[in-house]
Amino acid sequence: MKPFGYRSVRSTAEAVASVAESREAMFLAGGTNLVDLMRLGVVSPARLVDVTRLPMDQIEPTGEGGLRIGAAVRNSDLAAHPQVRSRYPVLSQALLAGASGQLRNRATVGGNLLQRTRCLYFQDVAKPCNKRRPGSGCPAREGIHRDLAILGASQACIATHPSDMAVALCVLDAVVHVVGPGGQRRLTLDELYRLPGDDPSRDTTLAHGDLITSVVLPPAGPLLARSGYRKARDRASYAFALGSVAAAIQVHEGTVTDVRLAFGAVAHRPWRARAAEAALRGRPATAEEFAVAVDVELSAARTLRDNAFKVPLSRALSVETLTRLARSEGGPEGAG
Repeated sequence: MKPFGYRSVRSTAEAVASVAESREAMFLAGGTNLVDLMRLGVVSPARLVDVTRLPMDQIEPTGEGGLRIGAAVRNSDLAAHPQVRSRYPVLSQALLAGASGQLRNRATVGGNLLQRTRCLYFQDVAKPCNKRRPGSGCPAREGIHRDLAILGASQACIATHPSDMAVALCVLDAVVHVVGPGGQRRLTLDELYRLPGDDPSRDTTLAHGDLITSVVLPPAGPLLARSGYRKARDRASYAFALGSVAAAIQVHEGTVTDVRLAFGAVAHRPWRARAAEAALRGRPATAEEFAVAVDVELSAARTLRDNAFKVPLSRALSVETLTRLARSEGGPEGAG
């Protein structure tokens, strides 16, 4: 690891200024992703600006009836929060499905959202990678790509986003609050993340010096309270997803009145399945209808030699989760 400077700040203005003044500076919170990338030599910041002392570690109600989650809230605290567990179960389940207890105790909400997209070639500085060195190529397309994207990828990059939490927040229509050199902004998950296109070096739309300060959840109603998360992985725990699904559904007299669905581990960002949602509203709440609607979304998939299994996997996870939620009585069940 190369030598670097360190600075602890006491205000968001100081934090933003400290990073914005140098292209070689980066924010540091839990460090569970950043420090790993530094050890691998993928990133080499000249200065780390520690934001853990900023007043961003609270979970509090909003005036509209939602929840405001500070960017420095630890993943374990968010997963265990009573209002999150009862009103937004998909979020609690997604957090508990990610990483180990030790990592959840360190990882923060803001850092979780900003995890770098996952690919072996990105993490190996001896290999070419368009994300690290634009124009150097994407060897994953012909190499090891079993874990990589089937939706929204490009010739330049097929990496996948590793966050479980972000998939749940996508279904919840969460809004990310950001402060930076250009002022304050509010971004949906779709606005925060970007697809690789011809420039996969940028995972998000954030500018240098932009700092996530909080995530705001909308008021929870019957739809969000009946939500769940399901994840498939190679090991029973402590593994990134091969495929995952966050879902919420509302059914009246056997008909889907509202639904939200998002896929994880299939794209450069959490993938909101809006085509499937549109195909399901007003249709019977049956496994057969769920499968037809999900296939509408997955018809856009572009698979490679070793990752085509993600299409039937995403379909199966979606159908199972939606069917279970639609049949549940008296509130949500655990997603397992």
